[in-house]
Amino acid sequence: MSDTYILGIESSCDETAAAVVKNGRTILSNIISSQIDIHRRFGGVVPEIAGRNHLLAIMPVIDEALTSAGVSLRDIDAVAVTYGAGLIGCLLVGVSAAKALAYAINKPLIKVNHIQGHIAANFLQYEDLQPPFLALVASGGHTNIIHVKDYTVYENISGTMDDAIGEAFDKVARILGLPYPGGPEIDKRAKLASPTIRFCPNLKIRDDLSYSFSGLKTAVVNYVHNLKQKNLPLNVEEICASFSDEAVGYLVETFISTAKRTGINKLVLAGRVAANSCLRSKLSDICEKELFSLFIPRPILCTDNAAMIAARGYFSFEKGEDLAGLDLNAVSNL
Repeated sequence: MSDTYILGIESSCDETAAAVVKNGRTILSNIISSQIDIHRRFGGVVPEIAGRNHLLAIMPVIDEALTSAGVSLRDIDAVAVTYGAGLIGCLLVGVSAAKALAYAINKPLIKVNHIQGHIAANFLQYEDLQPPFLALVASGGHTNIIHVKDYTVYENISGTMDDAIGEAFDKVARILGLPYPGGPEIDKRAKLASPTIRFCPNLKIRDDLSYSFSGLKTAVVNYVHNLKQKNLPLNVEEICASFSDEAVGYLVETFISTAKRTGINKLVLAGRVAANSCLRSKLSDICEKELFSLFIPRPILCTDNAAMIAARGYFSFEKGEDLAGLDLNAVSNL
C-alpha cells in the first residue's frame, strides 16, 4: 500500500503555518511563522494586521514546508486547509492559497474544522491512539468537551456559555499589565506563588456540564481594581497562581465529571491552553487517581499549526469526506 502525503495549511489567527504529514501520523515538516512580536505592541491580535502578514508569509511558508519534507507538489495527494473557525480575513488567505494549489496540481481540496484539527494533533503524538474518546479543547476562542466517535465523527457534549478559558487568561493578564500572549505569562508567574485567594467561591460544575468563565474573570478584574483604587500593592504572582488554580480546577473537574457521566475513560487534551503546566499537571494527577487513560500532545502541537490540519485532513481524504471545491469560503464562527 502506497503512502499518502497531505499538505496542511493553517492561518486562522496569528500563525501562518504549513506542514506535510504522511499517513495521518508522521510529521515530515511543520513550519510555523508566528506574529507574536508584531501584535505584542498592541496587547493582542489586530485582525487587519494579521491578515496582511499572512499574505506576506503564506507562500514562503508553504515552500519551506515542502522543501523540509523533501517532497514536491507532485508528491502531494491532497491539500487540507483550515476554513473555520477563526478571523475571517486570516482564514481567507489560507483558503485562497489552498484552493489555488489544489487546482494547480489537480488534487483534492479538503476543508478542516480548526477545533477538530487541534484534537487530531494527538494522532501525531500517539501512533496507537484510536477513537472513541472524550476530548477537551481549551484555547483562546474555544472551550469544548467533544465525544470523538470516529476519526471523522465528532459530537459536541458541552461548551462555554461566554468566555473561553484562553480568553479569560488573556483578559486577566491584560489587567495585570502582563505582555501578550497572556496565558504563558500567567502560567510562568503562577509557579512563583501559592494560590491563596479565592475569587469566585460559587464557581461550581453546572448540571448541563457547560462552562462559564466570565464570572471568574470579572471577579479578578474587580479585585485588581479595588486594590488600585486603594493604592495598595498588587501581588501579581499570587493573583496569577490563584486565578490559574481556580480556572484550571473548574475546567478539569467539569471534564472529569463529563467522563464519569458518559462512561468514557479515554481522555484527550487539545488546544493552546493544553500547553498550560497547571492544566497538564492537575489533569494528569486526577486521571491517574481515577484510572483514566490520558493523552496530551507536546507543547508545539498545542499551538496553531498545520501538521494537525494535515492529520485531520488525512482521515477525511481516506473516507472521501469533507471534499471542497473552488467555491469554498471561510467561516469565522464555524
